[in-house]
Amino acid sequence: MSRFSVPVTRVGRQDLSGIAVKLGMRGKMDSGSVIDTVTGILEGVRSRGDEAVAEYTGRFDRVDLEPAQFRVTEEEIDRAMTEVDPAVLDALRQAADNVLAFHRDGVPTGYTRDDGRGAVTGVIVRPLDTVGVYVPGGTASLPSSVLMNLLPARAAGVRRVVMCTPPRPDGAVAPVILAAARVAGADEIYRIGGAQAIAAMAYGTATIPRVDKVCGPGNLYVNTAKRLVFGQVDIDLFAGPSEILVIADRTADPDFLAADLLSQAEHLMASAILVTDDEKTARQTAERVQARAEKLPRQDLLERSLADFAAILLVPDLDTAVDFANELAPEHLEICTEDPEQWLPRIVNAGAVFLGAYSPEPLGDYFAGPNHVLPTSGTARFFSPLNATDFVKRINVIHYTRDALAACRDQVVLLAEAEELWAHAEAVKARFDKGADEA
Repeated sequence: MSRFSVPVTRVGRQDLSGIAVKLGMRGKMDSGSVIDTVTGILEGVRSRGDEAVAEYTGRFDRVDLEPAQFRVTEEEIDRAMTEVDPAVLDALRQAADNVLAFHRDGVPTGYTRDDGRGAVTGVIVRPLDTVGVYVPGGTASLPSSVLMNLLPARAAGVRRVVMCTPPRPDGAVAPVILAAARVAGADEIYRIGGAQAIAAMAYGTATIPRVDKVCGPGNLYVNTAKRLVFGQVDIDLFAGPSEILVIADRTADPDFLAADLLSQAEHLMASAILVTDDEKTARQTAERVQARAEKLPRQDLLERSLADFAAILLVPDLDTAVDFANELAPEHLEICTEDPEQWLPRIVNAGAVFLGAYSPEPLGDYFAGPNHVLPTSGTARFFSPLNATDFVKRINVIHYTRDALAACRDQVVLLAEAEELWAHAEAVKARFDKGADEA
């Protein structure tokens, strides 16, 4: 048997709930040791600021930095722009244009309601002042994460966007990351990674500014730090392992399906599931997964993901497949059927939906415009993709005339007294204790 075998399993509707529950639990359990470590880092940065940030950077990233070296200089960014392939730069700029345009269309606006009798209520919308973006380093550079996290903030009108990313062993930052940050309009970039970067942005140090919101992907320590500082600052999502669910019928190309499953399986602990009502499609896709995987790099990672979290499920009909998709609430949902649009009204839980044979998931990762920061592990039941609304706040506005307040005075007083909040009631009655001329 090939090391990349994905068995075809015939399942009934009654079997699918257990599969959804199992996959939804991936990555949700943080070990006590990780929480203890991250808590120590957060406390250290909160109490000792830059000194602690430098200490943890030396300990975890093996790079010795003074606070004056935290910030990446404009000269370094200029140099990075010359080191990146011009074709890559052009692709980054085109992708940035798409992402920015998409998110500008989604910037919310306020509204006003006037009852015509002196009572005006409404909402005003204001952007957050400062946002911090975390971009991981590790074995891969992720310029797409730079674009997807910075540009919605820019679209929303955030005044100041700062970015933290781990230094390489030589203390530098990958040129493509710096180039993407320049393209996306980052105001400041700091060569700081890990939980210490999250702490620095959440609490502020003498060098790194405190922000209103932290967003961006990271490892278990980064994600745990984001969870622990939530409330001190806002965060984007509680991120988990990546996932794709593909719904296909007999018209789908098995080679396309295999390529799309593997596009997620090359992530750590990623789930890649095909659900189809056609046995021939299922078996041919399994064959193509094996053939394609044997030619790809990162084979150890592919092998683990396919063995632990991949499946090809043969279901009685596409109605069952759609119901399973809604129960699983996948991060990425591809619908590769003869008429994919017919199923879209039935989809209620998904991070992003890709319709048809020529809308592969990587199109959303890099270029189309909608954000690739998506809810995972079943949280698409209640979370939405990162968007411009995540970088604004709504402020309620109430403006009543004296006559309008008089018209509802008794009701407001009654409700306040029902809660035994006497001063609340008096704050209304006080406006009418004086004579009309004094009011």
